[in-house]
Amino acid sequence: MLVNCVAYANGRKQADIPVADISEWLQAPDGFVWVAMKDPDTTELGMIKDEFGLHELAVEDAHHGHQRPKLEEYGSSLFIVMRMIERAAAPGEESLREGEIAVFVGPRYVVSVRRDAEQGFADVRARCEREPHLLAHGPGYVLYALMDSVVDRYVPVLDSLMDEFEELETRIFNGQTTRALVEQLYVLKQKLMRLDHAVSPLIEVAGKLHGGRVPAVCAGLPDYFRDVYDHLLRLRQSIDNLRDMLTTAVGVNLSLITLQENEVTKQLAAYAALVAVPTAIAGVYGMNFKNMPELDWWFGYPLALGLMVGIDLYLVYRFRKAGWL
Repeated sequence: MLVNCVAYANGRKQADIPVADISEWLQAPDGFVWVAMKDPDTTELGMIKDEFGLHELAVEDAHHGHQRPKLEEYGSSLFIVMRMIERAAAPGEESLREGEIAVFVGPRYVVSVRRDAEQGFADVRARCEREPHLLAHGPGYVLYALMDSVVDRYVPVLDSLMDEFEELETRIFNGQTTRALVEQLYVLKQKLMRLDHAVSPLIEVAGKLHGGRVPAVCAGLPDYFRDVYDHLLRLRQSIDNLRDMLTTAVGVNLSLITLQENEVTKQLAAYAALVAVPTAIAGVYGMNFKNMPELDWWFGYPLALGLMVGIDLYLVYRFRKAGWL
């Protein structure tokens, strides 16, 4: 689906144009065309490919999707893939949805192809149009604005994962150490890895756009791409910290489960000892030997019961003192 197709010149919007008129506007001086698409089919992508002369390998990647974040150069044009991580809006859905945006950038055009992502980039277009002095840099600035928006959207996702971790951590130290909690910690770690798979490769992409041999289409914008690079480094550091805390939390949870099991074992051993004493005494008397002087004592029966109770009371005292009961 074609979201919009707009022509710009000298940093200002000129007109919304049909795809068929793109080639004419590309002839205009100091201008470029920005096309946004969502889940396009082969025919739509083929029309855009013909209008801008996009490389067929890049178009194939954009069509099939599921690409690792990357940057590829085809002559004077760039092909950039970024992953989009979104929080599910509707209850009952998986908490994180993963989409993708592929961006074709040339000297006179920008084409963004969004797949499997609900949130669009209308805010990015509005931001660029409010800053004509920056938009005058051309397609390179649009690429920066799109990358900056994608990276900024990672932050609330990471914050939500941190909140989820803090909730699980509270449950751990409140004594709710169950197998289900271990599974939830592992699921949270999987979500974090999905976010890391979006962030880490993008660091390399951003590094190529501000240091060393910068592509010509991004020339004059190193400070902007360096800012994106710094944001990505901070995000990765936060992801690494959260991953370490998750690993520690899993270990702590398992240790607490082991301690709980040890406490239960101690209690069972204590109760077994309390039962064993009267059982042993009663077992001796139950053998009915003739030569047992206690059988002829009128106080033998209460004495045996008192012995059982006395020993058990002493054991209860000792077990409580040792913390077993």
